[in-house]
Amino acid sequence: SEIARESSEKREGQKHLITRQYSCRCLLMAEVAACLHLLFLLLLVFPISATSRAPPQVTAEALNQKPCNGVSAIFVFGDSTVDPGNNNYLATPLKSNFPPYGRDFFGRLPTGRFTNGRLPTDFIASYLGLKEEVPPYLDWTLSASELQTGVSFASAGSGFDPLTAQITGVIPVLQQLDYLRHYLARLDDLVGRRGSQDLIRNAVFVVSAGTNDFVANYLTFPIRQQSFNLQDYQNFLLQNIRQFIQGLEEVGAQKIVVVGLPPMGCLPIVITLNWKGGFHDRGCIEEYNSLSRDFNGKLQQELQFLQSQIAPNGVRIAYADIYDPIINMILAPSKFGFADAMDGCCGTGLVEAAALCNLKTVVCEDASKYVFWDSIHPTEKAYFIVFDSLRGLVKRVC
Repeated sequence: SEIARESSEKREGQKHLITRQYSCRCLLMAEVAACLHLLFLLLLVFPISATSRAPPQVTAEALNQKPCNGVSAIFVFGDSTVDPGNNNYLATPLKSNFPPYGRDFFGRLPTGRFTNGRLPTDFIASYLGLKEEVPPYLDWTLSASELQTGVSFASAGSGFDPLTAQITGVIPVLQQLDYLRHYLARLDDLVGRRGSQDLIRNAVFVVSAGTNDFVANYLTFPIRQQSFNLQDYQNFLLQNIRQFIQGLEEVGAQKIVVVGLPPMGCLPIVITLNWKGGFHDRGCIEEYNSLSRDFNGKLQQELQFLQSQIAPNGVRIAYADIYDPIINMILAPSKFGFADAMDGCCGTGLVEAAALCNLKTVVCEDASKYVFWDSIHPTEKAYFIVFDSLRGLVKRVC
């Protein structure tokens, strides 16, 4: 259509402008550092998603055939891949509670989710028959019934390294455990101590983080590199993950899902800042993808060890692989109905995220044709595909 053509031409014009601006600004090493600092302060963390004008639905048939009985609630921790809006209540630039974010969400309202629609954990909650969306814990208007079926404590820009969250003023993953304990005190008042213990024992706990620790912290700023080489930094993160899981086990959690890293080298912003071929003929950065695979292997070994240690307590720990479903979408986009796997739907798709993806930014007409919504986060359609790949894991855990 005429409108679609004009929109496409405007996006291309913006892309050429960005190309010229960044080609000029990043000629000097000092300016490269400035670019990295600016862009990664807006980095919200990873993920997994793609979008669509009509949001994908978990079918009624699937909901009627629940994967397991007796799941009481879902509790979520991590970064922007699972933050439904907690950052709305924080003094941080990492927010997405404004258009065009949320344009395909229920009511087409921006909620603080860093995508155009729902997150993977929203689909999991629906699949479990709990609710259609997981709300942010910091929303003070939540009803008692909402609290009792689960909330998300996740904060965009966060990580397992406390320094990662400190850079942008968000909630570190380990500190999210404190919010869980605060929640449990409220839950005790609602259903009593015994009821609270039963609810926690039958709930599913999901944690998704780690990308920011590497992309927005270790590989961007020199602070951690002065204390850790890359291998030691990975071990440092694994130690914090171990501490986090032990914290969950201490409050009575028995069904725990830990999400691995995505192919970090395929995030549009990572490609933009590292691709040697300029802004055209873009491709994933293998150095980053190799790091994702290496860390995921170590994470699985750590989770297997933890499982062997706490299995007698009835705790089940599962590793959720998101690397494979995402890399499959990127390597063969047409197989999944995508037309673009290298750029985001918002703006040029090269650098826009958070405040750079706003009402004045030209957005693609059909997000379901894109793997990524902005330069960091996948679309709802991509998130749904990731969720779909995890159905079997959800059944095993619950």
